[in-house]
Amino acid sequence: MKKQKNKTAGLQKRQAIAGYLFISPFIVGFLVFMIKPFFQSLYMSFCDVQIGAGSFNPIWQGFTNYVKAFRVDPDFTRLLVEEIARMAVYSLAIMVFSFFVSLILNQKFKGRALVRAIFFLPVILSSGVIIGLETDNALMASLEASIEQTTSGISVTAALENILRTAGIGTRAYEEVFELIDNIYDVAVASGIQIIIFLSGLQTIPQSMYEAADIEGCTKWESLWKITFPMISSLFLVNWIYTIVDFCMRSDNEVIDKISEVMVQQINYGLGSAMAWVYFVIVMVIIGISSLIISKGVYYYEYGEDRKV
Repeated sequence: MKKQKNKTAGLQKRQAIAGYLFISPFIVGFLVFMIKPFFQSLYMSFCDVQIGAGSFNPIWQGFTNYVKAFRVDPDFTRLLVEEIARMAVYSLAIMVFSFFVSLILNQKFKGRALVRAIFFLPVILSSGVIIGLETDNALMASLEASIEQTTSGISVTAALENILRTAGIGTRAYEEVFELIDNIYDVAVASGIQIIIFLSGLQTIPQSMYEAADIEGCTKWESLWKITFPMISSLFLVNWIYTIVDFCMRSDNEVIDKISEVMVQQINYGLGSAMAWVYFVIVMVIIGISSLIISKGVYYYEYGEDRKV
């Protein structure tokens, strides 16, 4: 028994070392490229940054920039509240959508590999490189111009709106319909990585567990709650953190746009840094509290033992 415990402890130690080796490139990259601007932006948030000939001259002024962000700027607080609320809704929707899609893709059926590729394709198409290629593509531009000429400048969306209006459906109703369609598309596009992570976890669950549950008379619903959820519960935490971070990096994040406007257009690096740090701290607090709540229900199963953390 003691020999078995020592063997298990040695294996866990080797796995821990392997884990640290895998994350070491990120740690080294962060220390080399990010640590200086990280603390420099914090210092600048407390300063009035004067820009000279090729140099910055930060003048310490305490919490003035933070007061300006909340009391002077008319948009920052409103955008902050709106984006935090949108982040909560989108993150929950993405988690639910990606989990149930991964359950479907984990089933055995013809064309499963193709369907998986289709679900992951939006992640590739939404990357910055592909979007840049599409934007600068002369062929796409000429095709778009041809479509506009053929349809007399009427888009598909406008045509559908005209149909709904002719049918007597109110303006508010079809606005809600198109908003719902846009939201579903956004959720599907943002769920590719989460689907892959959930799918990888589902494929590690021993099939013998489900077979034993069937013998004991468990229904599919009971197997989902008693086997599937506990076995991949740690991935909910991973995906939740990733989803929040990914949302904060979206191109349509209005808080980030506001910070960029203050820094680039108004050339106010002190105020922009203060806004960035307010947003960063709020997001980190949300991640910390939600991760603490989710971790209460996380199960770890290894080497024939299961434990709840």
